[in-house]
Amino acid sequence: MAVNVTDANAYIAEWVVDNEDWTDADDAKKQRILNVASRTLSVKYPTYVIPDAAVYETAAAFATAFNDTMVQAQRGVQSFSLSGVASFNFREAARDLVDLIPQAALDLIAEENPDMPKPAKRRVGWTVL
Repeated sequence: MAVNVTDANAYIAEWVVDNEDWTDADDAKKQRILNVASRTLSVKYPTYVIPDAAVYETAAAFATAFNDTMVQAQRGVQSFSLSGVASFNFREAARDLVDLIPQAALDLIAEENPDMPKPAKRRVGWTVL
């Protein structure tokens, strides 16, 4: 993969609807988000070829999840208020980066790897009956 901020900016501007949090970030934060998105996809789907576009889709989702307001929810804050200015209440936020991978990224990975099973966010786990 050869992901970079310049290509990510172009892709996200053209293909991602909710891109304000990405465009508001500085280049250093964008690079960190790209690094984490790339690593998250590579670790979750190690046998798949991960296209750059899937990394960009995931990076845009991560930028939204870790914007200045939502980062509080990621850290476990349930609510806070600024007296007379604003009040924020958060629902339970995703705690694992894998849970933030958008379906568009999974579709791009599946398209790049037609001979492999479609990637999914589902996890195999134990259950007790």
